[in-house]
Amino acid sequence: MGDKKGFFGRLVQGLTKTRDNILSGIDGIFNGFSEIDDDFYEELEEVLIMGDLGIHTTMSIMEKLKQKVKEQKIREPEACKELLVNSIREQMDLGPNAYEFENRKSVVLVIGVNGVGKTTSIGKLADQLKSEGKSVLVAAADTFRAAAIDQLEEWARRANVPIIAHKEGSDPASVIYDAVQAAKARKTDVLLCDTAGRLHNKKNLMEELKKINRIIDREYPEAYRENLIVLDATTGQNALQQARQFQEAANISGIILTKMDGTAKGGIAVAIQAELGLPVKYIGVGEKIDDMQKFDSDQFVRALFG
Repeated sequence: MGDKKGFFGRLVQGLTKTRDNILSGIDGIFNGFSEIDDDFYEELEEVLIMGDLGIHTTMSIMEKLKQKVKEQKIREPEACKELLVNSIREQMDLGPNAYEFENRKSVVLVIGVNGVGKTTSIGKLADQLKSEGKSVLVAAADTFRAAAIDQLEEWARRANVPIIAHKEGSDPASVIYDAVQAAKARKTDVLLCDTAGRLHNKKNLMEELKKINRIIDREYPEAYRENLIVLDATTGQNALQQARQFQEAANISGIILTKMDGTAKGGIAVAIQAELGLPVKYIGVGEKIDDMQKFDSDQFVRALFG
């Protein structure tokens, strides 16, 4: 339990900028209005959009809020706050099977553009799975940058898990092929694959992902598949665009949201979930190996709204 508390503390701290951005605005509204009227709703809407929840998400949250206020005949703005927090929490609930890949022989593709903390996230995930008693194998299929291979090797060493890597410039698909054969032969629980975050052009990158997917489907059809996209929270709405583009090439099943500790745009966690129907499964609030944890909507909302 100690660890949980530690992470919650870091989450609360990490969300400071977002909280200052959203919460001071919300408190101002709840304290500044004596009744719930159109002006009240309008100002609330504005604050949520400013926190990077996005227009679409904000509208959907506001709609539910108005409905509940009506149904429950609420008059006081203060009583409305609890409803708002609850409807944000509901928006983010992951459901029971979010981490099914941990209980099966699985292949996890980790995708995303360069610079979002992809390789680091893989290292942290490997470490977590290993500490839960799973056997883990890492594949260095971001072969376009020597640095990515070196960095992943370093993380694998730290997490004490084996790695399959070829030299820089080799075919990513062949790395995946070798990794899949190794994972099957060793009966590895989870195969974690790093993928390229940049190619000469975007079309290339998407083709590469499709090729990798085909190899896994063909060579390891019985594996449970999880495709996680790593997004940098500090980029706000831009992260949403990235997720959309990758969704076209890979069947994304969840999100790792990094750098939550550096952003005033933490509302993006809510926006992505609502607009793309993609759950945030992991959240990162720092550089240390245990600074990435499973996303907990209850914890997140408590950290955000106090």
